[in-house]
Amino acid sequence: MDSILISPKDIQEFQLITDLFSKMKVKTKILSLEEKEDLYLGELMKEADRSKKVSKESILKKLRK
Repeated sequence: MDSILISPKDIQEFQLITDLFSKMKVKTKILSLEEKEDLYLGELMKEADRSKKVSKESILKKLRK
């Protein structure tokens, strides 16, 4: 089954939505800020251009700066 990600605009809206889902017995999971960032980073990684290759030397050069 697909999932829905909802971002309430304030704490009152958050409480209303969580109460509603609870009464409807809808399974929910509240994501932490770190978990949301991980999801977004994963989406960015999927969209990244993987056709170009970068040499190990150029990566090490950037890391040394």
